Amino acid sequence: MMKAILPALTLLAAPLAAQEAAPPGDPPDTTLVVIETTMGDITVALETERAPVTAGNFLRYADEDRFDGTVFYRAMHLDWGEPPNGLLQGGTQNDPERILDGIAHEPTSETGLSHTDGALSMARLDPGTATGDFSIMIKDQSGLDAHPDSSDPNLQLGYAVFGYVVDGMEVVRAIHATPRDPEAGEGWMKGQMLAEPVKIVDVRRVEDGSAD
Repeated sequence: MMKAILPALTLLAAPLAAQEAAPPGDPPDTTLVVIETTMGDITVALETERAPVTAGNFLRYADEDRFDGTVFYRAMHLDWGEPPNGLLQGGTQNDPERILDGIAHEPTSETGLSHTDGALSMARLDPGTATGDFSIMIKDQSGLDAHPDSSDPNLQLGYAVFGYVVDGMEVVRAIHATPRDPEAGEGWMKGQMLAEPVKIVDVRRVEDGSAD
């Protein structure tokens, strides 16, 4: 079964305040990674200090070339707010030849991160099932953060943010804007699948401070 952002959370994902400013001092450690696609490059800063389990999982997939040759396949468009908004999803699509074991869930209530514009978030079913599928937020989707006071278990835990796009959001938005197949997808995801998924050519660490 395809992992996804659940509909109960997307309905509550109205833009809220961006994540709080970090206290003075050295910025948290991050690792730069380039996601090379057939429509251009996306550079992301992975939160290896604040979300070490989730960011480390993504880096392992990148280092072992498990993302290479996968695709961005889903573009969720919200029917409220100023477009473009929603999210773009890609990754391994539960391919048994690519996926690793699920990882421990790192809720935003513990990491201090948030589903703001450009945030990377792990797709999952139950907490602890995230493997090699991820989403990139388009506009703030803070309803996907953890809400510990909620009576809904999924809302309590939310989804795990593990990085942010630092260059190439125009590529993310361009992929998100490509045509969708109105008949593709199952259940509430019907109509969200890209008619022509966009290939992820390579995912690699940025070496020597350069994305080239």
